[in-house]
Amino acid sequence: MAGPLIRSLWSTTRKSLSSSPSPHLKPYVPSRANPLLSRAHSAAPATAASGATSQNTSLDPSRLRNVAVIAHVDHGKTTLMDRLLRQCGADIPHERAMDSISLERERGITIASKVTSISWKDSELNMVDTPGHADFGGEVERVVGMVEGAILVVDAGEGPLAQTKFVLAKALKYGLRPILLLNKVDRPAVSEERCDEVESLVFDLFANLGATEEQLDFPVLYASAKEGWASSTFTKDPSADARNMSQLLDAVIRHVPPPKANLDEPFQMLVSMMERDFYLGRILTGRISSGIICLGDRVHGLRNTDSGVVKIEEGKVLKLMKKKGTSMVLIDSAGAGDIVSMAGMASPSIGHTVANAEVMTALPTFELDPPTISMTFSVNDSPLAGRDGTHLTGGKIGDRLMAEAETNLAINVLPGMSESYEVQGRGELQLGILIENMRREGFELSVSPPKVMYKTEKGQKLEPIEEVTIEVNEEHVGLVMEALSHRRAEVTDMGPVPGNVGRSRLSLTCPSRGLVGYRSVFSSDTRGTGFMHRAFLTYEKYRGQLGNVRKGVLVSMGYGTISAYALMSLEARGTLFVTPGMETYDGMIVGEHSRDSDLDINPVRTKELSNMRAAGKDENIKLSPPRLMTLEEAIGYVASDELIEVTPKTIRLRKRYLDVNKRKTMSKRPKE
Repeated sequence: MAGPLIRSLWSTTRKSLSSSPSPHLKPYVPSRANPLLSRAHSAAPATAASGATSQNTSLDPSRLRNVAVIAHVDHGKTTLMDRLLRQCGADIPHERAMDSISLERERGITIASKVTSISWKDSELNMVDTPGHADFGGEVERVVGMVEGAILVVDAGEGPLAQTKFVLAKALKYGLRPILLLNKVDRPAVSEERCDEVESLVFDLFANLGATEEQLDFPVLYASAKEGWASSTFTKDPSADARNMSQLLDAVIRHVPPPKANLDEPFQMLVSMMERDFYLGRILTGRISSGIICLGDRVHGLRNTDSGVVKIEEGKVLKLMKKKGTSMVLIDSAGAGDIVSMAGMASPSIGHTVANAEVMTALPTFELDPPTISMTFSVNDSPLAGRDGTHLTGGKIGDRLMAEAETNLAINVLPGMSESYEVQGRGELQLGILIENMRREGFELSVSPPKVMYKTEKGQKLEPIEEVTIEVNEEHVGLVMEALSHRRAEVTDMGPVPGNVGRSRLSLTCPSRGLVGYRSVFSSDTRGTGFMHRAFLTYEKYRGQLGNVRKGVLVSMGYGTISAYALMSLEARGTLFVTPGMETYDGMIVGEHSRDSDLDINPVRTKELSNMRAAGKDENIKLSPPRLMTLEEAIGYVASDELIEVTPKTIRLRKRYLDVNKRKTMSKRPKE
């Protein structure tokens, strides 16, 4: 009897619920739903309720401003973005809110470009935060084409440096008219005279880079991004009502032109960024160059090839999104000139065009600088392989590298011999970040030392040359000059640092191969007080062999656990890289020799035990602290006959050939 009664009660309740839904009931969202979309649900009803009128105004290109924030590394781009977001009402969970990758927050640098939009008065500003480091220049090159204006941030104390020139050259090449923002003017050493000096230095830099008359007439603002204010006139302490970013935002609306876009033409968008989502698949981000895109539209992917335009895939717009502040919001439509993200296609990548089904012309893609350095990634074949990692095979490593090359166009991956891959990039930092990400994902691999990529033109060997700016205390100048002379550097300029007594600034040109591994040497030479910035300059004639830049190494010839007893007698031979209790094997590098030659040693030797009592006990052994290598130091340290063994828990240095007899045979062969 209970069964029919319960069924009839349930059917009555269900009818009453469907006929008059309670205002308190919310649609069910699964607990494991994509966080990207769960954040967006809150904004979806507002979009629908606002009706057609608000959608039409949101499609108006004259209300849009697309702006990139460009600067040298550590000049305050990401902090400035924080203050602009806060000014426009965004809820910022923490400082450096745009740095969403864990490595960015740990190291305090921006690695990948990010786009967000903020509303100011009647306009919508699409802001792009870019990296300042030259190794990540590919991120700058592919996003500068999406914008019509740029905010060039320059440290008022340091002035324009090597990478300021690099990012500015990219902006000027695309015809942008930058707004100059002199940041950190609240510092005690910065005066109005210093700001005038920096302004004239920036003007000279514009002129040297071939800026037009219109670009040379750039507006100048003064700011303290840390304190959260910007001013059109020089001040160190603005009034309480002026301690905000409104003057900078007004300058952007006044000086940056709205995008030239036609809403009546068919839809076309060049993909500038791509990310993968577990639920949505590929999320393609780019600037709409023409037309209107709506949710559910049929689109296809196109790309330019030597034989013409090729269709990659046909699909449908399943999700249309836009970053607003720090959260992603679902939208129904977007018009030309806007920067949006879309999901629904599995094949198009960065540099491809997404367009309406009737369009068969692909948009011109961006030009990237060539890679200057390469490393070989291969399977870890050491005796300790497989203990830490979960991804060990060549196939897994290859798939991961190919996926990286898809999202980062500045990296090229070429399959090599016997499950190895040649990875080409802009510098050790860029490749070091890739290796660090892979080891955090559970990969084990062995990595070769960086090799510079040479060119041959008219029978002449050319190599990449970098522009280096160094700022050191005067007592360290001699040490730095001597070290760089061994690395084939040539000084182009030298002088005192304005506003800093006892500091010197050197400008040099140096081969890329000479700078590999120099950063850690520079830090120790200057006791951590020096600054060094570098950026790719050009390809020039090969400058000859480098001088003696490294000592020999101590190579283990024992397998097992390293003992304190053995290390005690080996300390006099050089600097150790290991501590007692670590595992070692034949051919592993355990230290740096005090001489130029390699030395084979046995770090696992133990004390011979007898039944006689000894006055001295093992607990009395006191060892000097070892030099424990970080990944960046290891990349710069290893020689051509050595490898880095990278696992999720450890970084070890080893010889390429573990057997001592094989090493002796190979050392007699002529070098490349």
